[in-house]
Amino acid sequence: MFSKKIRNIALFSVIAALLAAVGYWNISPETFLDQPVATVDNRAIDYYAINAHSVQYLPNGKLQYEMTADKVEHLEASEITLLTTPDLQMYRGTTYPWHVQSTRGEVNPDGSEVELIDAVRVARTDEQNRTMIITSSRMTVFPQKQYAQTEQDVRIDGAGGWTTGKGMKAYLKDGRMDLLSNVRGQYEAR
Repeated sequence: MFSKKIRNIALFSVIAALLAAVGYWNISPETFLDQPVATVDNRAIDYYAINAHSVQYLPNGKLQYEMTADKVEHLEASEITLLTTPDLQMYRGTTYPWHVQSTRGEVNPDGSEVELIDAVRVARTDEQNRTMIITSSRMTVFPQKQYAQTEQDVRIDGAGGWTTGKGMKAYLKDGRMDLLSNVRGQYEAR
């Protein structure tokens, strides 16, 4: 009887050891070290400003630009800055600035690219009091390069008429605009 008891205890011990080994094999300690992946909110704002005003000067001390916006929000994850009703005067060291406006804007992390969104308006009055107004629904501006481009419909008003087209490359320093396709225009004869 004593040997039967020992045999049962030994048999149960072997079965328990096998179950423990199988359990250890299937659930290794490394699985307990894995941390759950935290979800990142790509729209999380780490700082913002209301009624923002920014001025930047060129190395020679002349005014490069002056910008205002109703709201500026900085997205933590992407480092993109969102602008609400941006209004930019791009002087580039000259007396006659380009006046850039839109409903919304997005600035990339290093500030080299500004995406203007909805009701984009770029205007300039030159030294001879001639006004040029460029309108589009969306435009990308590269402030350091003094260059803008869009693939959207564009309208240019000025010089006694108007011109429309699809897509544009604008060289703001030279005041030259290249419309890419479907160009139409109407001008007054003088």
